[in-house]
Amino acid sequence: MPPYIGEHLFPGQAGYFLIIVSLVASLIASVAYFKSANSVLQSDADSWKRMARIAFVVDAVSVMAVFGLIYYIISNHYFEYYYAYNHSDKSLNPGYLLSCIWEGQEGSFLLWAVWHGVLGMVLMRTAKKWEAPVLSVISLVQACLATMILGLYVFDFKIGTNPFLLTRQFFQDAPIFSDPNYLSNARMQDGTGLNQLLQNYWMVIHPPVLFLGFASTLVPFAYAVAGLWKKDFGGWTKGAVPWALFSAAVLGLGIMMGAAWAYESLTFGGFWAWDPVENASLVPWLIMVAGVHTLIIYNSTGHSLRATYFFFLLSFILILYSTYLTRSGDLQDTSVHAFVTAGINWQLRIFVLLFLLPSIFLFIRRYKQIPFIVKEESSYSREFWMFIGSLVLFLSALFIIVFTSLPVINKIINTNFTIGEDAEFFYNRIQVFVAILLGMLTAVTQYLKYKNTDKKYLIKKIGIPTLLALVISVCISYFGNVHYDTYGIGFLAAIHLALFAAVYSIVANTGYIWAGLKGKLKAAGASVGHIGFGMMLLGMLVSSAKKEVLSVNYMNPLNFGPEAKEKGVENLTLYQGVKTDMGKYWATYTKDTLDEKGKSTFFQIEMERKDGKDKFYVHPHLIKNTKGQEGVSQNPGTKHYLHKDIFTYINYASSVMDDKDTAQFRSQLLDIGDTMYYSTGYIVLDKVTLNPQNEKYAFGNADTAIAAELKIRSADGRNFLAMPVFQLQNNQPKYFIDTVFAQGLAVRLSRVSDRQLEISVKESSKLSPFVALKILQFPFINLLWLGTILMVTGFIMSIVRRVSLMKKIPA
Repeated sequence: MPPYIGEHLFPGQAGYFLIIVSLVASLIASVAYFKSANSVLQSDADSWKRMARIAFVVDAVSVMAVFGLIYYIISNHYFEYYYAYNHSDKSLNPGYLLSCIWEGQEGSFLLWAVWHGVLGMVLMRTAKKWEAPVLSVISLVQACLATMILGLYVFDFKIGTNPFLLTRQFFQDAPIFSDPNYLSNARMQDGTGLNQLLQNYWMVIHPPVLFLGFASTLVPFAYAVAGLWKKDFGGWTKGAVPWALFSAAVLGLGIMMGAAWAYESLTFGGFWAWDPVENASLVPWLIMVAGVHTLIIYNSTGHSLRATYFFFLLSFILILYSTYLTRSGDLQDTSVHAFVTAGINWQLRIFVLLFLLPSIFLFIRRYKQIPFIVKEESSYSREFWMFIGSLVLFLSALFIIVFTSLPVINKIINTNFTIGEDAEFFYNRIQVFVAILLGMLTAVTQYLKYKNTDKKYLIKKIGIPTLLALVISVCISYFGNVHYDTYGIGFLAAIHLALFAAVYSIVANTGYIWAGLKGKLKAAGASVGHIGFGMMLLGMLVSSAKKEVLSVNYMNPLNFGPEAKEKGVENLTLYQGVKTDMGKYWATYTKDTLDEKGKSTFFQIEMERKDGKDKFYVHPHLIKNTKGQEGVSQNPGTKHYLHKDIFTYINYASSVMDDKDTAQFRSQLLDIGDTMYYSTGYIVLDKVTLNPQNEKYAFGNADTAIAAELKIRSADGRNFLAMPVFQLQNNQPKYFIDTVFAQGLAVRLSRVSDRQLEISVKESSKLSPFVALKILQFPFINLLWLGTILMVTGFIMSIVRRVSLMKKIPA
């Protein structure tokens, strides 16, 4: 076979070489750091450490270079590479070219490894005596990630997937690749594109932040392993505090960025649907937050060190387990986020077990040696209730991960357990009580002192915030008309309790900054974070409980079918140019526009309040599916206010989704005054006119034309007129069809029979474009996003304070 023409092979060859370099360098770094940590002589330890540092830097630089080469291939549209062909096309905006990298499993593994490299180089400068054992663990994880993009076969076992695989290597038997000049073939001029749901600005920034969060959980894990390994059980805890706070902050931010993407891009009408992949990222965060609190307990009192070890080890293990869940294909039928299987399931299982078994074994073996205080904490101490809060987080995470893992459990024991069709309520009915407990604990615990607290002091300090929170929450419940009784009075009562807990957390922590800390904001990181948590909780509760469907439609609902999730009565049918009644609003579908690349159709919907106080436009759109899939996907359009969001999405659009017009005329003989019916109204033959002369017709007295004047009344009470005409010209019939676009009607006078007229009616969406539009209102949804910002800000404030305190401690 002669050489293939036009292929750019060097980037792929260089990239694969760098993958090998990364694997070898990370293994060398891990071994060298291990030898350094175990060396007796300082000179040997320093020598091994120098080698390890060089190897780790080589690994980090290699991984970053591989990432850069993949971007280079995608941005230059080198479709001879399967990764570029399968994940991109020429129509993508430059920003979305980055999203193409982490759409695939290989790119997301690579992004994860890039962040490990960055964090590792920071640790080289900051970890001091813990550098060797900590980076030995991190380097071993880097080696495992390098195998995920290796793309080798050992006998029948596949080790990783090569991101530099050529398209002709992937489709080896395709006839097109028998031609050395296959790149000139029309089929190779463009790729299959980026998944349409990922073509959103959130998917440019959300995955990097989320994977930084994933990567950051390795640092507390590595510190914990190092403490067990070196039998210095408490020496690592001070240095690990900023890293644990950083991990909780970044992973939490990444998760909420994903919630914002789901809110803006998906159409389930919310920000969290308890999707299995969402759950798989939430659970490690809950465990990490639990670990942060027990770590603070230990550094302040000496209690809870064993729990801290357990939580930090478990958090990273759950990151690995969530990686298996989302990449093994086990969740592809239950989640919109999951990857399809890439044939490396056994490798993913080994990845989990390689860190699960040794770390748990080491923890069990060293368990009795880990220092602990025999004396139990006072129930009036801060550390007691902080530990209870950590325990609540752990139990919440345990509940979520067990039921998220049902597809795996079913595979193992050959069962068919499910959580039912209403996943949201299944989880919410438990998590609402978790929210109540956490809200109350974050409100009260900071007023407690370590060791013990005087009861009178506590009552004095917490009394006013408690009373104030009770008054505010009652006002919200009563005047806010929170009557979410879909799941009964018991669940509604739980919602009201959770509202109180959320308000209590906000009020009490604000009061603590003022009274307990005397306004010292530098020390208020925990309180600010708790205020953010309370605000998030309040936003979740109010926006979900008060979510309202504005597009109620009992007049002319579309039938989406018995199996469809969408209900016709919750979708407004809007004909183009026709102002339609929608409760407090008028809604008008004004126009639709196809973007310049021919991929998305944007619909302009005018919304006007009936009292004239507001008028705005929303622009939901439909985007063509990629990867060879037929049809379109919805992308919502939202109008943001400070106190609410108006959320809209298209469930049907005749201009995009309708096939060729196959509607037929239906005829009926009518006398004057007779009535015929159509699907959403009726037609009355009012009178007959000879040779009509008006703004529409201009027949003369010599013509032979008959007009039927028809009165049309729709089911929603609107009246229309139509005047079809039948003319006999040169002994040949000629028809002048009249149309009523607002009703999708074409009306024809087909013939005259004795004293009756034959009126023919055709109902067709093709006559007038229309959309089925769902419109939701989310009140006070911005409390959720503002709370997220405050919570992350609280973490950052705590990091800054901890780092500044560490600098004051003599070496």
